[in-house]
Amino acid sequence: MATTAQLFEEPFDADEYIERLAWRTPGGGSKGGAEAFDPKRLLDEFKCHIEELKQLDEKIQRKVEKLEHQCHREAKEFAHKVQDLQRSNQVAFQHFQELDEHISYVATKVCHLGDQLEGVNTPRQRAVEAQRLMTYFNEFLDGDLRSDVFHNPDKIKEAADIIQKLHLIAQELPFDRFADVKAKIASKYHDLERQLIQEFTAAQRRGEIGRMREVAAVLLHFKGYAHCVDVYIKQCQEGAYMRNDVFEDTAALCQRVNKQVGEVFSSPETVMAKLIQNIFENKLQAHVREKLDETRHSDVEQYLKNLYDLYTRTTALATKLTEFNLGSDKHTFLSKLIKNIFSSYLESYINMEREYLRTRGAMILQRYYDSKNHQKRSLGSGSIQELKERIRQRTNLSLGPSIDTHGETFLSPELVVNLLQETRHAFERCHKLSDPSDLPKNAFSIFLLLVEHLCVEHIDYALEIGLAAIPSSDAKNANLYFLDVVQQANSIFHLFDKQFNDQLMPLISSSPKLAECLHKKKEVIEQMEVKLDTGIDRTLNCMVGQMKHILTEQKKTDFRPEDENNVMIQYTTACSKVCGYVSKQVEHVRKSMDGKNVDTVLAELGVRFHRLIHEHLQQFSYSSMGGMLAICDVAEYRRCAKDFRVPLVLQLFDTLHSLCNLLVVAPDNLKQVCSGEQLTNLDRNLLHAFVQLRVDYRSARLGRHFS
Repeated sequence: MATTAQLFEEPFDADEYIERLAWRTPGGGSKGGAEAFDPKRLLDEFKCHIEELKQLDEKIQRKVEKLEHQCHREAKEFAHKVQDLQRSNQVAFQHFQELDEHISYVATKVCHLGDQLEGVNTPRQRAVEAQRLMTYFNEFLDGDLRSDVFHNPDKIKEAADIIQKLHLIAQELPFDRFADVKAKIASKYHDLERQLIQEFTAAQRRGEIGRMREVAAVLLHFKGYAHCVDVYIKQCQEGAYMRNDVFEDTAALCQRVNKQVGEVFSSPETVMAKLIQNIFENKLQAHVREKLDETRHSDVEQYLKNLYDLYTRTTALATKLTEFNLGSDKHTFLSKLIKNIFSSYLESYINMEREYLRTRGAMILQRYYDSKNHQKRSLGSGSIQELKERIRQRTNLSLGPSIDTHGETFLSPELVVNLLQETRHAFERCHKLSDPSDLPKNAFSIFLLLVEHLCVEHIDYALEIGLAAIPSSDAKNANLYFLDVVQQANSIFHLFDKQFNDQLMPLISSSPKLAECLHKKKEVIEQMEVKLDTGIDRTLNCMVGQMKHILTEQKKTDFRPEDENNVMIQYTTACSKVCGYVSKQVEHVRKSMDGKNVDTVLAELGVRFHRLIHEHLQQFSYSSMGGMLAICDVAEYRRCAKDFRVPLVLQLFDTLHSLCNLLVVAPDNLKQVCSGEQLTNLDRNLLHAFVQLRVDYRSARLGRHFS
């Protein structure tokens, strides 16, 4: 059976159980084992084992029944025990209820008795207190203070309590009968008050926080409590301002005093607020007045810098002070203190700012023109000037004497930086010093001054001078420096636009002034663009005029050589000079323009260049070799046109090159060439006009090919 018990070890598996039983039985293993397989013996072993299992099952069943019977018996005993406990608990709960009712009854009696005792004791205490005060009052009435409490320094707290109550009583007495005693009580009242304040001051100097707290608690009921606070505030500032930085000293002082105030006074927020108010109204206000009044009329620039710095540091200090307990509305409290200091200065700030910017901007401009030994010209105004401007824009006529600026653009990056720097500082001061309701209006007024000085007095003036200095289109070797003016004007306006977006927009973005600023900016841009467009157009005309002047060197014999068999050149001299000049101008345009403006101007220059060459070629007649030279010239012009990087210009010269083929093609092939890809869409009169330039036009009767 022991062996059988081992076979039932967990986890139990019936198949494995049979295998293990067979393996333990001699002769029950596999046929290949040490002993021969004996099925009969294995069957006998299984039968025997089944009998053992039956006996084991009966034994276990008897044990289970015994345990179940025992469990039922113990469950009944436990149930009886729980019932007994429940009955005991009910009895105890009843006793507890009775005890609770008894306690409530006793407590009610005690409270009633306490009320009765208090009703008896309170009048008695009041009577005792009144008797005691009457005794002290009699001493004042007799003029002989005999009680030890008025003479013993250690009992000053008790004396203060007595005299404070007597002082209140004396206030109710008629003056005519008790004038003398009222005066004596008042004298003693003020004497004790003075002694307490002296004691508080001495304790503060010794650093005895506990004694300061005791004396302050006594003085709390005296009229001199406010004076005690004043003395504390005055004394805690002694030696606190040893450095030159009053703001740092104030922050350090408040940080140090804040903890002490909370330990000494019953209402520390009131004392702390009074300390800060005292500092602002005395120390800071005096410091601000000293710094600003000395420069207000003598140095406006320094005055504005000082005002901005002082106001910024004061508001930063106020922000630090908000960490202290100053009452329920500390932000409003601190704002009022700041306003009291700076209100007189802030009211006139924007007027001084505008006046300073106006004066400073005019000085910067004048200093620049003086450095150039230039006397600013009066550009004129009114209907006559406007009429001249319209005529000049439409006809490109100068309508006035041309001036020679010797290549000077009258645009200064240094001047622009100075003006923008001054305006940036003005915007920063305006943001900080302006009332929020006035900020957009003030910022707009500063912007208008910037427009006046930078855009009108400098950029616009330079454009006017540049326009006046552009020579006529037939001038020779003209200095076309207006493109330099364009380049510098664009660079300056980019800086102006950046300041507009970075510094002005945040100040006006949520106000009606935004629309006015954008309109003003658009108006300035449009005025500049009109003058830039006019100047560029006239400059391009001058370029074309210079090309035309170079082309006057072209001789008729260039395209009708005397000895057509000995022509060695690839292209004519005039062509070479024109291409060299055009390449320089294209490079000049690229350096002077940016963005899409480069392609726009080069496209216009390229179209005018093509028109000039086209008209120039039609002034000559061409022999066979001359036609080849013309083709070589146009090929060189086309190579030059590639520098423009404008498809339209290159296409125009490709077409011109194809037209020049009409000068050399055999008469019988003219019709075929005219039907080619490049020429098929051109006007027949244009094709005919080029064919007429051939010297053999009449002799070869080429006109019939266009019939």
